[in-house]
Amino acid sequence: MSSSGSLPTAADALAELTPPSGRPHQPVMAEEVLRLLAPAPGTTVVDCTFGAGGHAARLAPALGPTGCYIAIDLDPTVAEHVEALAARVECRVRFLRRNMADALPELVAEGLRADALLMDLGLSSMQVDRPERGFSYSRQAPLDMRMDPGQPRSAADLVAEAGEAELAGIFRVLGEERHAGAIARAIVRRRATAPLVTTADLVEVIRSALPTPALFAGGHPAKRVFQALRIAVNDELASLATGLDAGFELLAPGGRMAVLAFHSLEDRLVKRFVQAQTRGCICPPELPVCGCGRVPRAKSLTPRALRPGREELERNPRSRSARLRALTRTGAR
Repeated sequence: MSSSGSLPTAADALAELTPPSGRPHQPVMAEEVLRLLAPAPGTTVVDCTFGAGGHAARLAPALGPTGCYIAIDLDPTVAEHVEALAARVECRVRFLRRNMADALPELVAEGLRADALLMDLGLSSMQVDRPERGFSYSRQAPLDMRMDPGQPRSAADLVAEAGEAELAGIFRVLGEERHAGAIARAIVRRRATAPLVTTADLVEVIRSALPTPALFAGGHPAKRVFQALRIAVNDELASLATGLDAGFELLAPGGRMAVLAFHSLEDRLVKRFVQAQTRGCICPPELPVCGCGRVPRAKSLTPRALRPGREELERNPRSRSARLRALTRTGAR
């Protein structure tokens, strides 16, 4: 809460949430998220992937002294950002240091009901901006990629232990990498003589495995492999599937859910989830009367995924792959 006792603005709150890089955090599609979730005084907002708190700085000031903002994140470094937010807003702030797939069912079991729920998926800016976390292919660091540094298996462990076929499958499915087989073979050859322990080691092997045209097409040549390893190490797709189901159950009637996805695998899961919740009768069209009795559980707020506008893309190039989908829960629970 501000020292003057007045409700701080989003800009005030955001000023307290500057990451270690020294650059102010730029939440992706913040205005669209604010509009779709429409937080109001006295309501409860659940932020499933708090990160550096950029979206929270927009949403939490609207809740007032009787509202509650619940921050969820597996990364232990998030605590300092949650504390900064709590010091700047009037609402109650609660932090759960867990994966959303674990935290959301716990909240359901508590009987909590959310009026708005946000999932900002993938990698946060503060993780990219901390080279020692090993998420960035453009900086020399240990090959780690764990959202929770306490979990047992790092990217280096996966690269050292997985067989060639398993690695190729991970790169092909989770990274949509066309040259998955060649990269997996190169990794197995390299680790037979020396382990891959840094991000630079892995980038070097990836570059050596790719044909020359692929080195200069579609951005950094290592980005798809790094994406695949990060998803695999943190089991992100399974967490998302569980989180979507539990998050929807957490919504009060009329509650809203918004999900920001940054690659096609995530977005396909979210799209199918929204379609399933908003679908009504599934009887064959030739039946004259509905026999299934199925009614929609939600209404889509985004018939098509929203994309960042030109101004945001110029201001924050990291937003370029973002897709935003939202729904509102209809009827009784």
